[in-house]
Amino acid sequence: MSNYKEIYKHAQTNPNEFWDTAAKAIDWFKPYKKLLDDSQAPFYSWFAGGELNTCYNALDRHVLNGQGSRTALIYDSAVTKNSRKYTYQELLNEVAHFADGMIKKGISKGDRVIIYMPMIPQTAIAMLACARIGAIHSVVFGGFAAKELAARLVDSSPKLIITASCGIEITKVIAYKPLVDKAIEIANVGDIPVVVYMRPECSANLQAERDSTWSDFVKGTNAADCVALESDHPLYILYTSGTTGQPKGVVRTNGGHAVAMHWSLKNIYAMQPEDVFWAASDVGWVVGHSYIVYAPLILGCTTVLYEGKPVGTPDAGAFWRVIDEHQVNCLFTAPTAFRAIRREDPIADELQKYDTSCLRSLFLAGERCDPNTLEWAQDTLKVPVIDHWWQTETGWPIAANPLGIEELSVKPGSPSLAMPGYQVDILDDQGNEVEVNNIGNIVIKLPLPPGTLKTLWGDDSRYIKAYLQTFPNYYLTGDAGYKDEEDYLWIMSRIDDVINVAGHRLSTGQMEESLAKHPAVAECAVIGVKDEIKGELPLGLVVLNKHTSISDQQLQQELIQLVRKDIGPVAAFKQAINVKRLPKTRSGKILRKTIKAIAQGEDYEIPATIDDPEILREIENALMKN
Repeated sequence: MSNYKEIYKHAQTNPNEFWDTAAKAIDWFKPYKKLLDDSQAPFYSWFAGGELNTCYNALDRHVLNGQGSRTALIYDSAVTKNSRKYTYQELLNEVAHFADGMIKKGISKGDRVIIYMPMIPQTAIAMLACARIGAIHSVVFGGFAAKELAARLVDSSPKLIITASCGIEITKVIAYKPLVDKAIEIANVGDIPVVVYMRPECSANLQAERDSTWSDFVKGTNAADCVALESDHPLYILYTSGTTGQPKGVVRTNGGHAVAMHWSLKNIYAMQPEDVFWAASDVGWVVGHSYIVYAPLILGCTTVLYEGKPVGTPDAGAFWRVIDEHQVNCLFTAPTAFRAIRREDPIADELQKYDTSCLRSLFLAGERCDPNTLEWAQDTLKVPVIDHWWQTETGWPIAANPLGIEELSVKPGSPSLAMPGYQVDILDDQGNEVEVNNIGNIVIKLPLPPGTLKTLWGDDSRYIKAYLQTFPNYYLTGDAGYKDEEDYLWIMSRIDDVINVAGHRLSTGQMEESLAKHPAVAECAVIGVKDEIKGELPLGLVVLNKHTSISDQQLQQELIQLVRKDIGPVAAFKQAINVKRLPKTRSGKILRKTIKAIAQGEDYEIPATIDDPEILREIENALMKN
């Protein structure tokens, strides 16, 4: 089978055979007895009875196969102007010795370890060391507020915290240790040992008896062996924001995760061993777990770990430099990164300084990619640009254009087709399938494929309530959208972002797509604001390209006409406000709920994930003027 349709059909009609074949790419210490154990449904277990070790699959097996001298990880820090390459053998040595340090500290299989780190190699080393001994790691984005870190300490009850003395945001040095100390105090769960990697940019004060430096922690250690783990043993907990304010700890298990990582990197991203893969994200997010650390190493690729930004470190050519310097074959980043590059350098002058002919493809995810951004990237890089869709909960793409199987036709604005293992349906609020091209709730038929979440840490009932209760036998993605005549998916917005204008359910994503067509608009967001007559009215916020000259009045008139032309007068789009920046999470998602609360004069909390809280004040001022 060599085309998408055949492979997808095979995965749907004979999932046992399909995933059994995929699992043969992974080294198992003990063969699994049952491919899918559904005896405890909806808590499904993939590759039940099998034993393996994710760290072994990522490092040891390549070294044992004579590949130890190949480059495993390239660290590139645009903020410190340093870089370093680790071979598979060097990375294995670092990981095995740090793992032994944890064993000597009393950490063992099943214990939780919080990793609160910047984008440095020691972060990946700590993750792999946990995987090596069966400790369950939970990476918290470095620089998160002490209160948010404390909530994760309370929920996961860790026996160790691994941190660094600081992180660096462009030129700003952020001390981490005071935040860790404060979080331990707030959590009130007793003293938790802390290991601190000292960076030259900042020192950290250690508490005697409790804390240690990274170098002291590994002093006198040996190389720890891998622990054989049940397929269903948790690999990590990754917290994602919850509607109640209490973070949800997504649990990923070893067996299904390893199989999905290998299969997806090869078949979706078209990677082969020895290729260079660069996910320009952060290990605090799921992209960093899946495609900076685990998938590239499991397949035997070289992975790039980048400490920097798409612009400002030092300019809009930062990505092109990394691609050229490290011969990157596939880049994966968020659409917001390319919007930032286009805004700073609309005609890509910086690109002319570098040779990016090594690049074969660009993948975009993390938020909806507007057609203008996708087309600009295609025209600029002259390679396939693939918008694809997945979630923290799924751990790998739900829908994509699988370049490793077959390059499908690109429809700008769509993440293409459902991947093997995912049956994606569109339902109305009553649970009935909607007609083609009609917006509804996007759901996935159970069981979910390997590599997706097993449950929420310590809260099975919340897992069921949040994801499975709304539509029986389906996982609720929380996204709204539709399928077209060719089964291409169109993810229009979060369900909460579908607005009701005079009885008409309209997608804010569709309106954003219209606004983004304007040549002056770099990026935009549309929210629904309460209205006494129509229920809700759309309000647009737009950020303009650098060196754009247009009056606010002319811009507003032209934007209104764009929405009217694409959607019609039913959208009742009448106002667009020009702002300097949009508030975003550190992963690039626009904080639409927060903007909406500000626009409606409601109380709101500053989200812990926000990139720069000062932007909210700017938004408040802009809305007050209008």
